[in-house]
Amino acid sequence: MKLYSFFRSGTSHRLRIALNLKGIATDYVAVDLRVDEQQNDAFKAVNPQQMVPALDTGDKVMIQSPAIIEWLEEKHPTPALLPADAEARAHVRALAAIVGCDIHPINNRRILQTLRKEFGANEDAVNKWCGTWISAGFDAYEALIAADKTRGRFSFGNTPTLADVYLIPQVESARRFKVDMARWPLISAIDQACGELEAFQKAAPGAQPDA
Repeated sequence: MKLYSFFRSGTSHRLRIALNLKGIATDYVAVDLRVDEQQNDAFKAVNPQQMVPALDTGDKVMIQSPAIIEWLEEKHPTPALLPADAEARAHVRALAAIVGCDIHPINNRRILQTLRKEFGANEDAVNKWCGTWISAGFDAYEALIAADKTRGRFSFGNTPTLADVYLIPQVESARRFKVDMARWPLISAIDQACGELEAFQKAAPGAQPDA
C-alpha cells in the first residue's frame, strides 16, 4: 500500500497512528504542502480533492482520513480502535469528532492561508485564531474525560482508541500554534501515555522522511 502524506498534516498524522496501531506497513509517498505539491496534476489524478492523506491499497485509492480509518477498523479489527459496547463506541466517536469536526477543519492549512492572503492576518493573529478553536474543543474534551470515572491512562480505558488517534495530532498542532497545554492536565497526561508507545512515536511528524 502507498500512503500519500505530509509530515505536518494532522489528518496524515492520525492515519499514520491508526496504521501503526494496526501493524500495517505502507510505502510513504511525500506530498509537500509547503510548495503546494498537492495542486499538481500528478496528485490530482490520485485525489481530485487535492488533499492528504490518500491511501492506495493497490485496488483502490481511498481519501478522507475518517473514511480510511473506519475501513481499517472494518478490514483489520484487531487491535480494535473502538470499544465493544454501543454507548462506549458513541462516546469515543464523540471525542474524536470534537477534534475531527470542530477543531481541525477550521485550523487546517487552506483556512489559514486564506486568513493570511485574503484577510491580511499576521502570524500572531493566525495563532490566536487557532488557539481560540483548539481551546474551545480541548475544554470540552477535558470535561468529558474528567467525567468518565472509569477511564484509564488513555481517552477511554487502558488502551488507545479512535479518540487518541485524533487527539494526539491536535496536541501536536496546539504546540505548533503556541497554545499552552498546561490548561488541560488530563489531555497532557494522555499525550504522555501515547508518547510512550512505538505506534505513536513512529507516526510523529519529526519521524517522517519528509520532515
